Amino acid sequence: MKLMTKVKMLLLPALFALSLPVLAMNLQQAMATLGQAKAQGLVGEQANGYLGAVTSNADANDIVKLINDARRAEYSRLAQQNNIAVADVEAMAGKKAIERTNSGHFILLDGKWVKKP
Repeated sequence: MKLMTKVKMLLLPALFALSLPVLAMNLQQAMATLGQAKAQGLVGEQANGYLGAVTSNADANDIVKLINDARRAEYSRLAQQNNIAVADVEAMAGKKAIERTNSGHFILLDGKWVKKP
């Protein structure tokens, strides 16, 4: 095998591995696409203060995970700052999120995804 071919064969997997993080969605991208994902019916708000995937696909799941991780961290910070239980912060946030959800977007009620009137 020629030297250039060997080098290419060694470099291609390394370059591919380095490009994977670029392909993944980050929190900023998730936040930027959240409104569109809600409008398309891919994600919705839940009473527990977190997003849920209405339609399970890679983009919806990424958005839900990234934003929920950020929300979980913020809820923990607020709970500690105010000396209250995280569950109380989650419940308050969930109530506000459902109240603020636009008509026609999905919310989880009694275990079922429904469009908010």
